Amino acid sequence: MAGAEASLPPAGASTRSGGNPTFVLGMLCFVYVLNFLDRQLLSILAKPIQDALQISDGQLGLISGLYFAMFYCFIAIPVGWFADRTSRVGVLSAACAIWSGATVACGMAANYTQLVVARMVVGFGEAGGVPPSYAIITDTYPPGKRAAALGIFNLGPAIGAAAGVAFGAAIAERFGWRIPFIAVGVIGIVTALAVWLTVREPTRGATDAAPSANSDDKAAFWPTVRMFLSHPILMLAALGSGATQFVTYGLGNFAVLFLMREKGMELGDVAIWYALVLLIGMGGGMVISGRVIDRMVRKSRAGYAIAPALSLVVAMPFYIAFVWAPGWPLALALLTVVMIFNYFYLSASVALVQEEVKPNQRVLAGALLLLIMNFIGLGLGPTWVGFASDWFKAQGDLHGLQTALYTLTPFYLIAIGLFLWLARRLRREDNREEPQA
Repeated sequence: MAGAEASLPPAGASTRSGGNPTFVLGMLCFVYVLNFLDRQLLSILAKPIQDALQISDGQLGLISGLYFAMFYCFIAIPVGWFADRTSRVGVLSAACAIWSGATVACGMAANYTQLVVARMVVGFGEAGGVPPSYAIITDTYPPGKRAAALGIFNLGPAIGAAAGVAFGAAIAERFGWRIPFIAVGVIGIVTALAVWLTVREPTRGATDAAPSANSDDKAAFWPTVRMFLSHPILMLAALGSGATQFVTYGLGNFAVLFLMREKGMELGDVAIWYALVLLIGMGGGMVISGRVIDRMVRKSRAGYAIAPALSLVVAMPFYIAFVWAPGWPLALALLTVVMIFNYFYLSASVALVQEEVKPNQRVLAGALLLLIMNFIGLGLGPTWVGFASDWFKAQGDLHGLQTALYTLTPFYLIAIGLFLWLARRLRREDNREEPQA
């Protein structure tokens, strides 16, 4: 495999790749921060929302899981197809404006039905956020640097979740749960305009080692979908990521409620200590994973699968200990380790998918990856935990939510198995290509 230097675009190529890479990455990361901050507000403020609107764990799981994912996952496909054929920057800007306006509406909801509708519109808008960003980054950074760039981009969830906890919990404690939604929504609308005015559209395939002559041709929709669904490597990456997200979203959407209900945390404690755990744990995992993966794949593409498999092996016992821990200080210490190793899959799967497909298929391929992994993880994970918690409580279990979180453990094993299977496929393909090198 050639070194990163051999893949670097020639001098002056910054215009072709959309401008200053650091600025582009910074803007996209900030949009992702807002995307995830908005998404996490519901779980962070779950208890005051439950108290105000009188909703159960099961209803909370539906609104943060299945109802949101129905729009977020499936709308991403036509949005990805449209972005592949038009301006990815334009789609990203419009999407940010839509989900931010809907976030304001969440803060004005007077009942559960209105909150459901507002969250569905948030999902509709957020469907256009991540896939175009993946493709813009891939066309801004060359092979050998993409996983690290995507790792920095994927700091968005960590920073967004941490900021959401610190900002949302602190503001809600003083002014109520509605104000954080409204404030974040207004910031997002301003950011959408800034993206449109400052980020340039990169040429498709601009930073590839051997740019395709027809990289700007319009990719056909159904052939691209069929290609993705019939491609063993792409599907294994998507399914392994989905099984991992079943755990991460199932835990993440109920973590604050669990820490307050079962471990004795107060909203003020959450605003400081849980925010730090997210920033250090998830953020550290994103940065470390990108650099580790870039280093591993220089030797073999199997690194895209081995890294997340090994990281999940490390994370699983710490997750079980976190759920068991008798008090919140110990629980948070254990959760920090879980967060570091739970998120290696994301940069690995995104970078692998983006490199496996043609430049003019990257947004749609990214959307298909998100469809599969988010429908499994975001759609079903929180829904499972919410209904399991209600079911265990109905059976007389005084710690129903804790028991429900234990039931996520088998999905670690499923994800590890899928990533090991993917590693075997990648090694086999690398061995086939070696004689031709």
